[in-house]
Amino acid sequence: MFGASAYGVEVTVDEADVQRLLQVGPEDVSAPDELTFARNVFVPLTTACRYTCTYCTYYDPPGQASLLSPEEVREICERGADAGCTEALFTFGDDPDDRYTEVHAQLEAWGHDSIHAYLREACEIALEAGLLPHSNPGDQTREQMALVADLNASMGVMLETTAEIRAHGGPRAKEPGQRLATIATAGELGVPFTTGILVGVGEGWRDRAESLLAIRELHERYGHVQEVIVQPVRENERWRGGTPDVGTIRRVTAMARAALPEEVSVQSPPNLAPVRKLIDCGVDDLGGVSPVTDDHVNPDYAWPALRELEAVADAAGVPLRERLPVYQRFVDDGWLSARIEAELDADSEAGRRYRALLERDDDR
Repeated sequence: MFGASAYGVEVTVDEADVQRLLQVGPEDVSAPDELTFARNVFVPLTTACRYTCTYCTYYDPPGQASLLSPEEVREICERGADAGCTEALFTFGDDPDDRYTEVHAQLEAWGHDSIHAYLREACEIALEAGLLPHSNPGDQTREQMALVADLNASMGVMLETTAEIRAHGGPRAKEPGQRLATIATAGELGVPFTTGILVGVGEGWRDRAESLLAIRELHERYGHVQEVIVQPVRENERWRGGTPDVGTIRRVTAMARAALPEEVSVQSPPNLAPVRKLIDCGVDDLGGVSPVTDDHVNPDYAWPALRELEAVADAAGVPLRERLPVYQRFVDDGWLSARIEAELDADSEAGRRYRALLERDDDR
């Protein structure tokens, strides 16, 4: 059992399952029948964050943090829609704390009492521009997530690890229990969800196994996890702790595939991981790739072009298929809000683009 009970959720991992997973290697899993990806646009709503993780270059300290205006959000989303994207990926640091006086003053000037209230407006802008929102606001209470869930096709937060690690340390340390509680809250609210683990930030092999099994346990409870990202940490201006080698990432990826139910995709980010060497380890999704914007979370690592993704799929001998930010089964099983359903059914250019991808999914 992990120490998440203080946040309203208990997650139990069986010791025998941990030991079995620690024995898994690439030879124990199968390559996928296809690879999928989503075409998205990154919208870095704010770089303010209550945490100061030592591997993260995304956050800016108080006085330097940015907050996109509604006009900037609209311009980014319209560029994305014009480029054929279907997803607006709203990224930001976790709920800014009281140190960010300028951010809170600006939100108040725009008529919002919280970053989540502003996120709701930003999601409306994305929908009007012809994109489906996928928001990743970090740790959230039930009230915060409920405020924005109906305007999102899916949402997400990286678990990263269930371990207490020094890289999360400091007076405002990120706590695994809060992450687990956020993932559970998404299940309780019926939100299709993306999560994942971060590899190489001070966790051990047992921690990796326990993290994957914790995600599985929550998915078995609620059925809401659509994909799990296996992401290696990469060196940057704040992190000089090294990057996991290929052998490590291959083994962790195989562990993820073995740990998770078949319906949950294993995602490998193609700008951060050696994806050509991971397909046989069970990777079946390459995540969101933007033809318009940088990866604002990892700005030193450029997105590959679509032709590069096609080359990865060709080398693996499998087809490449574009998908929506929400997986087909959640559409079929009625998980989506009335607002998102209406966008999928709309007689508009965006609606037709969404349905074309769903029809391709149906034809498999």
